[in-house]
Amino acid sequence: MNKKTIYQFLIFVLFVFTINVQNIQARNSNSGKNKVYTYQDSLKDATIAQLKADSVWITQNYFKKEFRIPMRDGKKLFTAVYIPKDTSIKYPILMSRTPYTCRPYGENNFPKRLGPSRILMHDKYIFVYQDVRGRYMSEGYYENMTPHIDNKTSKNDIDEASDTYDTIDWLIKELAKYTNGNVGMYGISYPGFYTTASALCRHPALKASSPQAPMSDVWFDDFHHQGAYVLTSTGFNYVFGYPKDSLTQTDWFAKYNPNIPADGYNYYLNLGVTSNVDKIYDNKNVLWQDFKNHPNYDEYWQKHRILNHTDSVKHAVMTVGGWFDAEDLYGSFQTYYNFEQKSPDAYNICVFGPWRHGGWARNLGKLTLGNIYFGDSISDYYLEHIEKVFFEHFLKNDGKGKLPLPEASVFVTGSNQWRTFDKWPPKESETVKLYLLESGKIGINTKPSKDGYTSYISDPAKPVPSYENISAGMTAEYMTDDQRFATRRPDVLTFKTGILTEDITLVGPSIMKLICSTTGTDADWFVKIIDEYPQDFKNFFHNPSYIQMGGYMQMVRSEVFRSRWRESFANPKPMKPGNPTEVNVPLQDIMHCFKKGHRIVIQIQSTAFPMIEINPQTYIENLYKNTKPSDYIIATQKIYHAKEKTSYLEILRYTGK
Repeated sequence: MNKKTIYQFLIFVLFVFTINVQNIQARNSNSGKNKVYTYQDSLKDATIAQLKADSVWITQNYFKKEFRIPMRDGKKLFTAVYIPKDTSIKYPILMSRTPYTCRPYGENNFPKRLGPSRILMHDKYIFVYQDVRGRYMSEGYYENMTPHIDNKTSKNDIDEASDTYDTIDWLIKELAKYTNGNVGMYGISYPGFYTTASALCRHPALKASSPQAPMSDVWFDDFHHQGAYVLTSTGFNYVFGYPKDSLTQTDWFAKYNPNIPADGYNYYLNLGVTSNVDKIYDNKNVLWQDFKNHPNYDEYWQKHRILNHTDSVKHAVMTVGGWFDAEDLYGSFQTYYNFEQKSPDAYNICVFGPWRHGGWARNLGKLTLGNIYFGDSISDYYLEHIEKVFFEHFLKNDGKGKLPLPEASVFVTGSNQWRTFDKWPPKESETVKLYLLESGKIGINTKPSKDGYTSYISDPAKPVPSYENISAGMTAEYMTDDQRFATRRPDVLTFKTGILTEDITLVGPSIMKLICSTTGTDADWFVKIIDEYPQDFKNFFHNPSYIQMGGYMQMVRSEVFRSRWRESFANPKPMKPGNPTEVNVPLQDIMHCFKKGHRIVIQIQSTAFPMIEINPQTYIENLYKNTKPSDYIIATQKIYHAKEKTSYLEILRYTGK
């Protein structure tokens, strides 16, 4: 299929979307008591039709080979290879290594989609999928976030980098008559971790890697947030907690699925203390046992941190992330930053857009997340003008000439536009401090005029919901949820600027510098940066009737920090009751334009349930073991705003045009 045909097909898909949107009202008017047909439903219908067409196209244009590739220690890894039928030219290899299965198995069975995008699928590459060591049809022992070995001295020193090196070496020889000898790696989420780890193999044929929403250190992200256990991950960690005992094409772990009920808030509240997760998982769940045995950031966690090894990489790396990724936001930013700092010879760039976890790979047409509409063809822009260009330049064009991509391609939320920068965060920025003042006000670079504090009572038995939705786990939309529900809680502090008289764009990482105290001996501080819309703001086209965007309080960024780790993640210490203490809460990067007429809002609370486990507010050495209900106490929390030592958010303000 040539480029003109692809373009025509995309126009057809967008046309289908448009027709579906126009038909929504008509379909709903005839729906009677049936479910309301939404814009999301129309997208789903169009996607199903597209996948059916793609699956036919794949069988017409690719053939498949399956291999069991030997590693240096003798173990064999199952690998599926899809090769274009037109063998008149040689193709680069695009490989994804995954713990999530290479299905469908069998050389006569084909998937509905190949590669990181359908654009690249139609551009034709040799697509390679591999079950990583110990998963599904691959031999060996599986270890979560396999520790990297820098100095390998024997054939038994194996890790994801060595497995990748051996795989590439074997493929280049076996597929010599099909490939041009250039290899690229890509992967989203856990496969994103394998992409980062694979980049460390430093095979000369590996020319381009794209870790996308990569897991990088699950003590800071995914299963934890800066050490605080993500309770809603409990319903998913069975997938990684149970080793298999033989080669299999089926999900051997499925029998351990805890099947968390739809109302996760009620379920986990009734479950009680964190250590009661033992009632869900037995001692055969390796992942849960690791969490229990390593509550602090000890040697175990540090050796599993792939970011410690991102040095001396010389090929091209493009990290991709979503501003509203509820799972691996930390990994996206830290992967980019670590390659930037430790591998100066690498061509290192980043892309951040208004996506949920992995949303860039599957959205077409109008991009919405929850109640927020960001614009049209945003993912298409990335897929066509960034990802396609990146892989084509390094894999098809041998990296010759100048790559027309900037250091950072960033979608500015709020103003909803793509911007490019030759440095991230942008050099056209200055530090701004948002001071917490009395009466719930925020002073932009204006300190409090007198000493004071604001307090609230935190009751572990009545935790603040992390989102309004009734859900078994963490919702993908909660990152843009309306926070008015939290504003109405007495155990949530809300601070606001005045109505903005000009646009203010905040950018980069931030840190909430709290001067705080608790009547307990430990406390969580959950901080949110919020964009409050004007009262007369009109609804977006896709908002249901019960949503009112006037006064909407859109969460832009949030993070939790546990007081015990304020001085060291490895060596916790209790708080002194009633003693004002400095606790710094790091938050991940943003680039958000708070428009004229809006307000900047900061919220602070001590629970965000059931996403984050409840802190007992009594210092306990290990919350995973033998925690008692009596350990959980009501505590009074104070946030201080004083003339000298005061609480404020430190962040960058973009000063460019």
